[in-house]
Amino acid sequence: MSATVKNPFQHLVEPLDPKDPTQQFYNLCKLGDSRYDRLPFSIRVLLESAVRNCDEFLVKRTDVESILNWKQTQTQTVEVPFRPARVILQDFTGVPAVVDFAAMRDAVMKLGGDPEKINPVCPADLVIDHSIQVDFNRKSDSLQKNQDLEFDRNKERFQFLKWGSKAFRNMRIIPPGSGIVHQVNLEYLARVVFNHNGYFYPDSLVGTDSHTTMIDGLGVLGWGVGGIEAEAVMLGQPISMVLPEVMGYKLHGTPDKLITSTDIVLTVTKHLRQVGVVGKFVEFFGPGVAQLSIADRATIANMCPEYGATAAFFPVDDVSIQYLRQTGREAEKLAYITKYLKTVAMFRDYSDVSQDPDFTQVSVDLDLSTVVPCCSGPKRPQDRVPVSDMKKDFETCLGAKQGFKGFQVAPEHHSTAVPFQFNGKEYTLSHGSVVIAAITSCTNTSNPSVMLGAGLLAKKAINCGLSVKPYIKTSLSPGSGVVTYYLKESGVMDYLSQLGFEVVGYGCMTCIGNSGPLPEPVVEAITQGDLVAAGILSGNRNFEGRVHPNTRANYLASPPLVIAYAIAGTVRIDFEKEPIAINSEGKEIFLRDIWPTREEIQAVERMFVIPSMFKEVYEKIEKVNERWNSLVAPSDKLYTWDPKSTYIKSPPFFDGLTMKLQPPKSIHDAYVLLNLGDSVTTDHISPAGNIARNSPAARYLTSRGLTPRDFNSYGSRRGNDAVMARGTFANIRLFNKFLNKQAPQTIHLPTGETLDVFDAAERYRQSGVPLLILAGKEYGSGSSRDWAAKGPFLLGVNAVLAESYERIHRSNLVGMGVIPLEYLPGDNADSLGLTGRERYTIIIPEQLTPRMIVNIKLDTGKTFQVRMRFDTDVELAYFRHGGILNYMVCKMSEN
Repeated sequence: MSATVKNPFQHLVEPLDPKDPTQQFYNLCKLGDSRYDRLPFSIRVLLESAVRNCDEFLVKRTDVESILNWKQTQTQTVEVPFRPARVILQDFTGVPAVVDFAAMRDAVMKLGGDPEKINPVCPADLVIDHSIQVDFNRKSDSLQKNQDLEFDRNKERFQFLKWGSKAFRNMRIIPPGSGIVHQVNLEYLARVVFNHNGYFYPDSLVGTDSHTTMIDGLGVLGWGVGGIEAEAVMLGQPISMVLPEVMGYKLHGTPDKLITSTDIVLTVTKHLRQVGVVGKFVEFFGPGVAQLSIADRATIANMCPEYGATAAFFPVDDVSIQYLRQTGREAEKLAYITKYLKTVAMFRDYSDVSQDPDFTQVSVDLDLSTVVPCCSGPKRPQDRVPVSDMKKDFETCLGAKQGFKGFQVAPEHHSTAVPFQFNGKEYTLSHGSVVIAAITSCTNTSNPSVMLGAGLLAKKAINCGLSVKPYIKTSLSPGSGVVTYYLKESGVMDYLSQLGFEVVGYGCMTCIGNSGPLPEPVVEAITQGDLVAAGILSGNRNFEGRVHPNTRANYLASPPLVIAYAIAGTVRIDFEKEPIAINSEGKEIFLRDIWPTREEIQAVERMFVIPSMFKEVYEKIEKVNERWNSLVAPSDKLYTWDPKSTYIKSPPFFDGLTMKLQPPKSIHDAYVLLNLGDSVTTDHISPAGNIARNSPAARYLTSRGLTPRDFNSYGSRRGNDAVMARGTFANIRLFNKFLNKQAPQTIHLPTGETLDVFDAAERYRQSGVPLLILAGKEYGSGSSRDWAAKGPFLLGVNAVLAESYERIHRSNLVGMGVIPLEYLPGDNADSLGLTGRERYTIIIPEQLTPRMIVNIKLDTGKTFQVRMRFDTDVELAYFRHGGILNYMVCKMSEN
């Protein structure tokens, strides 16, 4: 809120407690507007932010009216500003954000401005959780060894982040080894209600990770944005967003005693994918919500990106307050949180139907008693498979045409079996053999019910004489130290260890592709038999090539099911009809014999998940890592770039930047760099995993004197644009229609040569020709990666033409000045007869308007129209400046 411009809604300000007039809030109920009482609770958060920040410049009275009038404006593509209370980052996206901040300081100084204006103006928390990898497992010292390797590989990045925490105000770093960003956010960082500068207001945030939505489960409105958009928020800019539709999702009934929260979330994900909620808010209501713990709600909210919504909101209720108490929040905070939210009508009683707001529509009515145990896969999170159908579904996928549900294995090879030696014993692998079993990811490790459920299942399995084959790469990577604490205190950790599920680290690990190497004999057997080996993980993403290059089938499952499939050793099993294993006494053991009930789990949870654990872990979270504490970092306000560094490099985004704007220009005779299909993910565009030894990035690192063992991962090198540009479209599972096969390559059209994508782009750059990418539906789905936009920009891509975009990725393209073009309804590459071998001229007029139609002319003489997906006037302003970062540098240099 501006100190010089009087807020026109100042008359709404009053003290929360009359005895303390210094602690105030904007009482929205004093608006005296009946429309407020009918607004979805998530929209009330947007309204409060607009009222509190109204300065008639960045936020206007007309914006407040637009939000109040949501029932009419929701379908009118109305643009409103939103100023989140804070920003959260993880290190893979946080490092490039801090690199950009450092480079922006340099750029502002070159333009004659004050570089220290480049500084976060709202709280920004960065949790280091993406760097650790499963190099060691199954041993009691695996955690320490993996953490030591993490520091050895990433010392330079960590020093840079530590510099950032000193150089920039309002930036806090949570050191490595602390936990997963979203779980730390839920258990520790979340305020629920801010008490800042004499004002109470709802906690809200954006984060540089698509699963930021997990915090919606606690009643804190948040979602993922691109790193470049988050940087603008950190610099005081509101997010410019189209006022969303809000889909109501009604829950009722009680889950069966054998059902886990994972089963519920995979069911919800499939439902909402079918309904279509891309770009919309989902808000949960109905008496069934009260049956779910905050951990259950957070699990559902976490997978919001997998069903495509912007946010998945559970308004605060009594269960939320109980969770805050359980996780050690102070009684004083709980008192003002409750009083404030009730006073402004943002506190929910899910059993009171009179509180149900107006929704755009009630998209799904789910009876929780109908949910059945399930997994999702083998290649997408929305492809739910009931556990009872897993065997049949996998075998159908095996022979089906290559695609999301097909591997196109010839029928005569379905029974292929490959014997191999491991640790002196012979084993056999076949299609569907489990080679990775990982209890991982913020989605599930934040939930005591499924983690204790896994522990109790492990205990029963050991007591029945069951084990996991030693070649299966098992791992347990909790989302915070609290998880390890209650697993140990409850006595189940020993049983998990006996099955091979030792704690290997506190971070995302297998879920983001940091699964580490498989045993060489296993890889050789998979390769020899061309086997469709399986990974089973309690994660939220299972796209091709993400989990591990050698696991072509990957299934998302609850932690207890991860252990179950690890014991079985295959996904080709019907647990209802077949034993999970035969023990040493020759007795058949079925999954039902060892599966814990909800009542068993809840009894252990009540006894062992207690406030003192959370207090003890989080009181020392910023100081507990000794290696971090002893890390020496520079203290200068401007970063001194090391030209020899292969991790941190000043990016070229601001080269040649001037204060003078150039009018937009048409794109003439562009070549198509890649011709892609549907559901191209950010993993395909900008992989996070290992750097292949024969890739352009590997050749670059080798030229800098590095050996393959020092390459680390793409994710860890996001602070170096030279590596990331070469890693763009380097995923081995990228399907390019030019080649009609999966490969990180393309055809250089002028010569017809097949080249690595980077090498082809370099050829085009040297010729001075613009580039275009053709794509199908859901282009850019998956994790929110700004490098999935920065990389194509550095390859010389001027525009992307797709049937539809994932929300965050489209925003990231805009942020980098890459034009997102969209086919008109009914059109696509096939219907228009596009081969991708044409040359494209995109006519861009000087006068631009949001979502305008533009013409494309081909060198064949054909002309057709597309929509230019700059959705707001603010996005057009970014484009005119060459992107959001250039816009911010010019803005900061003006004053």
